[in-house]
Amino acid sequence: MRARLASGNPHKLRELSTALPGWELHLLDTEQPFPPEAGATYYENARGKAAFGRDSCSADEWALGEDSGIEVAALGGAPGIASARWADDGVERLLAELAGVEDRRARYVCELVALAPDGRELRGTGVLAGAIATSRRGTEGFGYDPVFVPEGETRTVAELGDAWKARHSHRARAAAALAETAALTPGR
Repeated sequence: MRARLASGNPHKLRELSTALPGWELHLLDTEQPFPPEAGATYYENARGKAAFGRDSCSADEWALGEDSGIEVAALGGAPGIASARWADDGVERLLAELAGVEDRRARYVCELVALAPDGRELRGTGVLAGAIATSRRGTEGFGYDPVFVPEGETRTVAELGDAWKARHSHRARAAAALAETAALTPGR
């Protein structure tokens, strides 16, 4: 399947390309600004990006929209869908907000929406549960990875590395759900 990811983020493209074997993924090449992430849910934002991509990619390509964020229990689920816009340095703000806080439970959430050339919609959701470390650790990954410790691990995603992330992240889990849906969809 040929698809355009409605994003300018090469990290997400690399991660999704690994997680969606058999899909030929490229970033959407457009001069138009991407739509604002104004939805109330990850799905609404991902669907809006996919619809934007559907209007901008070629007639034989799928359009793929993605939205993701980190939800921290002690912050009432914040920063959530605003994760990318929460602060100039989201990791530093997160560490400051959680200073002295015992409950450090958190989860990454990702929603993927793929729109077919004929308008059909496929969807995949992925969640990775864990906790927030007390300091930055590791050099790989991006975003909140230097402080996110997945359940069952002692190292952050940034310490576990890009190869681990490509197989186990919230984005990888959403991609697996999307691929499973695609495999069950006639005429894909």
